[in-house]
Amino acid sequence: MSSVPLDQIPAPHDAATLTLVDQLVQWGRRRIEERVFRPGMRMPSIRKLALDKGVSRFTVVEAYERLVAQGYLDSRRGSGFYVRERLGNLASVTPIERRAGAETPTSAEPPAPPTLDVVWLLRNMLHQSTHPEKGPGLGYLPARWLDGELLAGAMRSLGRQSGTQLLGFGSPQGFLPLRQQLQTRMAELEIGATPEQIVLVSGITQAIDLLARIYVQPGDTVVVGDPAWFQMFGRFASQGARLVGMPYTPEGPDLDALEALVETWRPKMLVINSVLQNPTGTSLTAAQAFRILRLAEQYDFIVVEDDVYGDLCPAGYPATRLASLDQLRRVIYLGSFSKTLAPNLRVGFVAASPEVTQAVADQKMLVGMTSPEINERVLYRVLTEGHYRRHVERLRARLDTVRDKAARMLERTGCKLFTAPGAGMFLWTDTGVDADALTAAGHEAGFLLTPGSLFSPHQSPTTWMRFNIANCADPGLPAFLSGYLDGVARRGA
Repeated sequence: MSSVPLDQIPAPHDAATLTLVDQLVQWGRRRIEERVFRPGMRMPSIRKLALDKGVSRFTVVEAYERLVAQGYLDSRRGSGFYVRERLGNLASVTPIERRAGAETPTSAEPPAPPTLDVVWLLRNMLHQSTHPEKGPGLGYLPARWLDGELLAGAMRSLGRQSGTQLLGFGSPQGFLPLRQQLQTRMAELEIGATPEQIVLVSGITQAIDLLARIYVQPGDTVVVGDPAWFQMFGRFASQGARLVGMPYTPEGPDLDALEALVETWRPKMLVINSVLQNPTGTSLTAAQAFRILRLAEQYDFIVVEDDVYGDLCPAGYPATRLASLDQLRRVIYLGSFSKTLAPNLRVGFVAASPEVTQAVADQKMLVGMTSPEINERVLYRVLTEGHYRRHVERLRARLDTVRDKAARMLERTGCKLFTAPGAGMFLWTDTGVDADALTAAGHEAGFLLTPGSLFSPHQSPTTWMRFNIANCADPGLPAFLSGYLDGVARRGA
């Protein structure tokens, strides 16, 4: 880890009266509570932390012992100090045990998932939003890449209209003109949907939440990618679902493994990115998409297709959407504009059969009435005033200019790429070291990284890590990565 002076350790206003031990204790508590040091992780050695902080080993020993007494650490003779799992930690989401007496297969039992920990990353993502160049682990594009004037112009247009139209509750399914516009956009993707088959929601996160509430009962199996978008794991787990991971290859999902999984576990649902999957960057071929739909019909499960990265995929790119083949009979199609316009423009949509969209609209009313129509009207203006397509084309072109540069930088540091996608914003990368420890070291050095363990439904330890190519330009990043990886290699030699 990079050295952090003790005068930079967060402390109360009376920090001047605190001893070095007190300050180091507060530093450790803060890092543990922020989930930088996570349950089970080994703390820096006494010698290393003393060197990093410029204090004596006695000071570090005393601070560690106090953290043990306060319930933050465990001391293991001959091994070191480890972060203790603390009861009542709100940053963990634990799956509900399956129903007593429920019939489940006794073979190929997936490992019992430990706590799923994403709050620390979400909290630090928000802290990092003003310095995205220091956030190669962020899941969105930096503000300097986006077009604030595009949104501001739409808001000004909206402001010139009568305000009385904004005073009602709005429609449970969302602003009708926007749904009609989305019908046109989906038709361009060869997905047929009427406005009645579209429900507007507050982003993909709410869409997943509503679908989990409607379709998933305690004990049901949900197949997700391994790796895949981590935020949905906790939502399904809190619903009582059993999460089963579908592995990926550089060519996309391992469909032989998927077939074995669905035959064994008879899932209720499969959730998948068909285009520019997060985090691997892979996309489905037509043959893969047909096989997934055949399995869905044979084993009677729902397919939820998350196409949040679809607009970053250029025309003619080799990718197939499941909904274009299925025409919303079994597939529930999700879309959003948070990746191309702004993370806080929380407008997404669900497109499905009329029965499904009615259930989603009803559940949406029960959970939060309607979604904010002001946001939906702003998005409608953006999509219909003729500038959005050019904006997206500029984003794709800019990503193209940095993708190879970021890939070569990572390879020079000693990392290995899973694959080399020709579009999108992510590179899935094997660092060759414990990604959790690398993430903790990065945090100390001022970089927000995203460990691959978060992308596993079982939070399995891994050497893999996701990098956002738009946020890899900080000149200190290659030096940090090289220095850390070389240091680990020397200690292991």
